[in-house]
Amino acid sequence: METVRLTTAQAIVRYLLSQMIEDDGELLPLFAGVFAIFGHGNVTCLGEALEQVQDRLPTWRGQNEQSMSMAAVAFAKARLRRQVMVATSSIGPGAANMVTTAGIAMADRLPLLILSGDTFAHRLADPVLQQAEHFGDPTINVNDAFKPVVRYWDRIAHPAQILSSLPQATAVMLDPADCGPAFIGLTQDVQAEAFDYPLEFFDPRIWKVRRPGPDPGDIAAAAAILGAAEQPIVIAGGGVHYAKAESTLQWFAEQHNLPVVETVAGKSSLVWDHPNFVGPIGVTGSSSANDVAADADVVLAVGTRLQDFTTGSWSVFQNERMRLVSINTARFDAVKHQATPLIGDANRGLEDLSATLAEWQAPDAWLSAAQGLYSEWNRYLDELSSRAPSGEWPSYQAVIKTVWDNALPTDYILSAAGGLPGELNKGWRSLAPRTFDCEYGFSCMGYEIGGAWGAAMAQPERQVISFCGDGSYLMANSEIYSSVLTGHKFILVLCDNGGYAVIDRLQTAKGGASFNNLLENVRRSNSVVVDFASHARSLGANAEDVATVAELGSALARARSSDRTTVLVIKTDPHVWTGGDAWWDVGVPEVSDQPSVRLARAQHEAERKRQRIGI
Repeated sequence: METVRLTTAQAIVRYLLSQMIEDDGELLPLFAGVFAIFGHGNVTCLGEALEQVQDRLPTWRGQNEQSMSMAAVAFAKARLRRQVMVATSSIGPGAANMVTTAGIAMADRLPLLILSGDTFAHRLADPVLQQAEHFGDPTINVNDAFKPVVRYWDRIAHPAQILSSLPQATAVMLDPADCGPAFIGLTQDVQAEAFDYPLEFFDPRIWKVRRPGPDPGDIAAAAAILGAAEQPIVIAGGGVHYAKAESTLQWFAEQHNLPVVETVAGKSSLVWDHPNFVGPIGVTGSSSANDVAADADVVLAVGTRLQDFTTGSWSVFQNERMRLVSINTARFDAVKHQATPLIGDANRGLEDLSATLAEWQAPDAWLSAAQGLYSEWNRYLDELSSRAPSGEWPSYQAVIKTVWDNALPTDYILSAAGGLPGELNKGWRSLAPRTFDCEYGFSCMGYEIGGAWGAAMAQPERQVISFCGDGSYLMANSEIYSSVLTGHKFILVLCDNGGYAVIDRLQTAKGGASFNNLLENVRRSNSVVVDFASHARSLGANAEDVATVAELGSALARARSSDRTTVLVIKTDPHVWTGGDAWWDVGVPEVSDQPSVRLARAQHEAERKRQRIGI
């Protein structure tokens, strides 16, 4: 057997370079690049290996481990899980910073390869700098914190271990059912050790994303349920995008006369004005979709894990006869809530199900009624967005409508956490399929900026427009600087509503006092107004303060023509919200000295009676 002598770090990099993926006939590098912040634990060995291959595996330096790995997640999402980015840090706090992003990738079923520095396998130098010792177990360190939030975890304590570990990690990240983040801890001494690796380990390998088909018996069972339905709906989830099943979903809905609603992850599965589309569902959804769902007797869930924001904590579906059919590559998701499962790819599941349904269609009156509700919803949105501000500042919807008026079908809209996900899910009208990314599976603040950087890197032909609140901006803004450095431009629409307004809304809606969320109600000795535009300019970006929505349109045109990231700051009203919400189950104190809380508890208990039990 022919071998080559390499350090462990060099062998890892060589393996990454040899992995390819075939995507619709196009051959691409599976690993598109590396986001790195170097320190002890990864600079002297992994850094040395990466430096040698910059023409084939570029390394991008982030400013914060959490937000640079968010860029890696957004890159993978924009590439529909067909390409993977690597994120690497030193040991200790650098690694711990990436645990949050691993949670995003885990919740959202997205690939991310994390290569973290680790302590020494030989332990002769223990405790090393940044080592968090566990008194009862010397094998535990910070990297063990990744275990609950990754699909694959390993610590390399001998150079030969990567021969089995790297292929397993890669397979997990590309598995449509198990897709998620993979973590490999690289002990410092083993990174440097040389080993005679078999050359065949580095032979080019071409991966393909599998499209498993559902079992024929399951198809027959699902078709029997759907074929007997009088008021069925389809829920389009993120799996529609990952399977590239948008056109199949459209065909299926048209063929069988079905109303389609969408989750946050599934948004832009259909364009907003398609005749079968009736709006977003759930807590951050539309009255149209939620009213249709309330009457549905069969729900066909396609590629969704049925998060509580989709189901209204299982209060949305009010028809006692409702049956659930779920198409999903993951068995875990497909069998949830006593669903009849179709375990397989969304394309194949819809095609096979349609073949068995043959000429069956849902009643015309049912789709017509759903379309009427959706027309009412759009009239409401138009009225809300055009309404004169009740106070000094415009509403979220007025800002969103202005951006939409100036948007192109090729634009890629991105957001996360806070009030904007709800307002965008309700009010952004998708102009083309596969043009929307709102990180709401983990609802992680800060993704709006790091994610925009990664999405711009993944889709240089598109204009990325990210909606961000002032709270998220203050939490994680440093990758604005990274985007300027690397030339991956995006537009950031920064809606400043003076704090964590949507959580203040929840707090007060459940009887609490406004406390510690809006800046006007936090414990403080000074009132300081942040000059966001000046701050963004200090990071190298273009930036403007925009006083009104009328000014926002021209500012967007300037931002679009700019050669670098632009931040547009506009004050928004913290108390004006779009309706349409479904109920959401949260903890409300059972006892309280405050009458408002006791009243909220009574209302919550009354509303909970609509919550389905067992499904």
